[in-house]
Amino acid sequence: MKMCVITAMLFLVLSGQCGILAGKVNKHKPWIETSYHGVIIENMDTVMLDPPLVALDKDAPVPYAGEICAFKIHGLEAPFEAEVLNRTSGEGVLRARGPIDCEQQKEYTFIIQAYDCGASPSGANWKKSHKAVVHIQVDDVNEFSPVFREPLYRATVTEGKIYDSILQVEAWDQDCSPQYSQICNYEIVTQDTPFAIDRNGWNKRVDYEPGTGSKQLFSKMHLETCDGPLSSVRAMVELQTSHIGKGCDRETYSEKSLQKLCGAASGSTDLLPAPSASTNWTASLLTDNGRDSDLIFRFDGRQAANIPEWVVPQNLTDQFTIATWMKHGPSPGLRAEKETLLCNSDKTEMNRHHYSLYVHNCRLVFLLRRDFIQLDSFRPAEFHWRLEQICDKEWHYYVINVEFPSVTLFVDGVTYEPYLVTDDWPIHPSEIDVQLTVGACWQGGEVTTPRFTQYFRGSLSGLTIRPGKIATQKVISCLQACKEGLDISSLESLGKGIKFHFNPAQSVLVMEADDLESINTAMTKVSYINSRQFPTPGLRKLHITTTVQCFGEDTCISIPDIRAMVMVLPPSEPRITIAGVERLVWPAAQLRAPVGVALFKDIHIISTVTKTDATLSIARRPGVLELMHNLDYCDVLVIGEELDPERESLEIHHSSLLGKHLDATNSTSGISIYGVDSMAHYEQAIRQVRYRNWKPGGLSERRFRLSCSELNGRYTSNEFNFEIGIVHSSEAVEHVNHMAVQSQFMRPVHHPLVVHTVNSDHISGTPPAATVVIVMCIATLVVIVVLGIYRIHTTHQDGSKEDEEGRKDPEMDWDDSNLNITVNPMESIDGAQIAEEVREEEPEEEEDEDEEEDELAGELSSAEYEDSDEEEEASIQKGRVKGKLEWDPSTLPY
Repeated sequence: MKMCVITAMLFLVLSGQCGILAGKVNKHKPWIETSYHGVIIENMDTVMLDPPLVALDKDAPVPYAGEICAFKIHGLEAPFEAEVLNRTSGEGVLRARGPIDCEQQKEYTFIIQAYDCGASPSGANWKKSHKAVVHIQVDDVNEFSPVFREPLYRATVTEGKIYDSILQVEAWDQDCSPQYSQICNYEIVTQDTPFAIDRNGWNKRVDYEPGTGSKQLFSKMHLETCDGPLSSVRAMVELQTSHIGKGCDRETYSEKSLQKLCGAASGSTDLLPAPSASTNWTASLLTDNGRDSDLIFRFDGRQAANIPEWVVPQNLTDQFTIATWMKHGPSPGLRAEKETLLCNSDKTEMNRHHYSLYVHNCRLVFLLRRDFIQLDSFRPAEFHWRLEQICDKEWHYYVINVEFPSVTLFVDGVTYEPYLVTDDWPIHPSEIDVQLTVGACWQGGEVTTPRFTQYFRGSLSGLTIRPGKIATQKVISCLQACKEGLDISSLESLGKGIKFHFNPAQSVLVMEADDLESINTAMTKVSYINSRQFPTPGLRKLHITTTVQCFGEDTCISIPDIRAMVMVLPPSEPRITIAGVERLVWPAAQLRAPVGVALFKDIHIISTVTKTDATLSIARRPGVLELMHNLDYCDVLVIGEELDPERESLEIHHSSLLGKHLDATNSTSGISIYGVDSMAHYEQAIRQVRYRNWKPGGLSERRFRLSCSELNGRYTSNEFNFEIGIVHSSEAVEHVNHMAVQSQFMRPVHHPLVVHTVNSDHISGTPPAATVVIVMCIATLVVIVVLGIYRIHTTHQDGSKEDEEGRKDPEMDWDDSNLNITVNPMESIDGAQIAEEVREEEPEEEEDEDEEEDELAGELSSAEYEDSDEEEEASIQKGRVKGKLEWDPSTLPY
């Protein structure tokens, strides 16, 4: 019985020891990159990642603890899975779980983590890496054939009459990319038909090259009618861009950068940022950012996001602003439930909504329940708007300005007052925490299991909330402004007989005239313009509607509508390059200084494009041209372990951002500078990023990675890696950052004997009972010193038996910042012995130096020789060497 008890106790003790040992074995968590960009070809399964998917663990080569067992993907809707190929090397591969269809979704964004194998075969005590963001782009394949819009086209012609155009046919292609969906040509396959078809019907396609300003659309268009008087002619040109971005080609910078660019007040919180390690609450949401990094979140009635408490804006006063882009259609059913965009509700116990924004039966409703105050009375609580834009399945920009008790809605820059305002009791204060959610409302009380409810169905982008201030009309107009539209190239040439007007977005142009000549002239002036430096490529459709009115009749002639298109060609993609010194060495004392050290003092950022120009060469070879454009953010990320706030930090002083459209945020992962501004301003700001470490301890190096972006990641720079070498005070360093510095461990002692550089190891090995000879400072120039050594050597041999009353003058000193002069003072030696020893130690260097000395000596003037002779003899009279030389112990490092 006792044996069993002892055995059990021993087993428990050993188990406890094994548990402790396991904890000690698996010390480190795996490490992966902070972000990955991948490409997958449509209907294939393997993703090509850049950089490759590799996880590292500092516990290697310890079994299990230093091995990688799994990669986990966060995001229920991401149709991908990651597999470990080699547990030891940490290599992995990313694959699609099923067919990927570009026509359904062009890009995917999700979060990935790596897991090690723990401390034992069972996987106990495993550790996981930080979260990394993965962006996947789907490459299209040509899988669909063109089809005609109509199965049958009919037209009637008059015998003997020649027509410029009889009818128009149009085909389309379902492929998702312009490369494979573009219709290039039409052909009549029936033989011997008296009709012909051109490439675009009637030259209805106009190619637009980015950066060329206005492009005329209808330079050869004219309207012809039968003879007869006309009362008026009205033509309407509509540019259809609903498929581009959020309704038209707008700047695709991040919401923070756009608000900074438009002069919005600071302090806004982006509730739908791009997924990242620090903004991971959007990682599980469906995204559709395939249109040139224009980040869009799609909600299908099943997704929602909890906003972390540290992100939630606090202390919403009587003034605040909520803004978002929304695309929404009619809800299913006659009495659909509420669809919540934004909701702040009780986290537990109760089900009170403190404020929310939702859609109900194509009405937009904003709920605001104020907290209880001494005056307990009804107050405005629900504000209702009924607008056709809410359910038209198009993108619109909504801004709600709250100046309680007044609430104003802006839709695409137009002001709307609520048609209905209902009152409610204020909310009594309580200790219950609240939860802010996007895409649904959190119901934490009055139910068995807390859950999301009132899911939203539609698309959102740029959802922000700014406490304390409201948005101005100017800022709202700037934030929703289109960068493409219709234009009239020459207003003065239209004449007085033309009346015209644009809609606010300049996507619709209406012109009216009393005669055909005026309307034909006006149509030739209609043009397309896109002011973006890097516009979104692809088709823009044009729809021309013409109405002719005769005298005494409403409409006397029916003119068929005309459909045309503008093809915006892809812009030349810029190549953003960051260059500079990749490694600097700093003493630890400098890192501890209040200002720290500047990481990127000589950084340079340039951008180039490849252009084909006939002037470059006869063969039209491409040329590289430097391009000036803006950036919207630059990130400095820490490579390896994150910053320890207890001993180190990355900083940039606010004064470095003054006068620029820039701001900065930092964390233990690094520092981010953001805002739409020039590359020159970003260079200036990045050069002011400083690293401090007030407890460097045994740290020998720190590594950082700098990368920059234009258009919210549409164009990215190279990843510039930078390393700091840290030198501690116990080390002897002669050069720091390629600059010669005087050794701190040896005081210069000046004796006119032998020029010889001795490193610190040699010095530290010399016995302390050594002697030193007196050095005569002839001049600061090396050539004069060497010449003096030669002459002293000669004089010393001739007069070695003369009087010996001189000792070294302790006040004699010279500047040896460029060389160290010392000898081996091990025994009594005379000048000949010293010269012989030096010749034995460094014969080749001595010969070279002697040759250089002879050449330089021949260039010295006779006056210099005379002056140096007098100085040498005076110094020799002052101090001679006798017996054993003495070493200054104060110069030795013990």
